[in-house]
Amino acid sequence: MTKKMVSKLIHVDEYIAEVKVELFYNDDDWAPYLSVEDAAKLDDVREALMRHDLETASRYAQVYKLMPVAA
Repeated sequence: MTKKMVSKLIHVDEYIAEVKVELFYNDDDWAPYLSVEDAAKLDDVREALMRHDLETASRYAQVYKLMPVAA
């Protein structure tokens, strides 16, 4: 089994969170997959962003605010 750190992006309203998670690769049909802890971390960040709780989301991820650009 091999592991690889990747960034997952979560987009909620005007916020984007970049969450670092570890993917596990092996020879079965379910690969790659997340650990239960990383899946829960993604859910926690998504729920925090939905509540506009940036402090909680920032504990697990880099949080960015999207702003429109005038062209």
